[in-house]
Amino acid sequence: MPDLLWDDVKVLFDPEVNGALPDVVVEGTTVEDWQVLLDLVRAQGWQHAYAVGGEPMELSSAADMVAAVDGGGVPELSLSPVLKVWPIPEILIIFRMYQVESIDFDVDLRELQGQERLNVLVRFFCVIGRCLGKSVLMSAEGSPGHPDLGFDIEADRVVLMVAPADLGV
Repeated sequence: MPDLLWDDVKVLFDPEVNGALPDVVVEGTTVEDWQVLLDLVRAQGWQHAYAVGGEPMELSSAADMVAAVDGGGVPELSLSPVLKVWPIPEILIIFRMYQVESIDFDVDLRELQGQERLNVLVRFFCVIGRCLGKSVLMSAEGSPGHPDLGFDIEADRVVLMVAPADLGV
């Protein structure tokens, strides 16, 4: 049985309702957590591409990512390191290192329609959350701090974080 059923959560995946790019975050991270993420991407064999300031580069280490962020004083968002990951060819997940203390990433709701794609996202959240030992929280675009769903470290699965009644289910 999947953690989430499409019919129960499809309103959260409606780009017209929640924006096309919800905010996903792992809070309370360190350079070591970023390194765990990079190692996980490699170990899983996920296709990936890395760039700093739009310049393609080899994915090396979290310390190098931090140096890219810290190198110019106050980082411009357009110059932030960006790691694009494809857990499957049809789904792109974009990690952006704005700061060490959180791992921020985007998913595109237009790519996440239906139970099969939802299952891929749920597995992705679980792998990341378990590997880091931290919750992975997804909020509507522009609404950080108000998660709709996420990997709950205590429950060891992806759960709804809003009442089903609030979804109109």
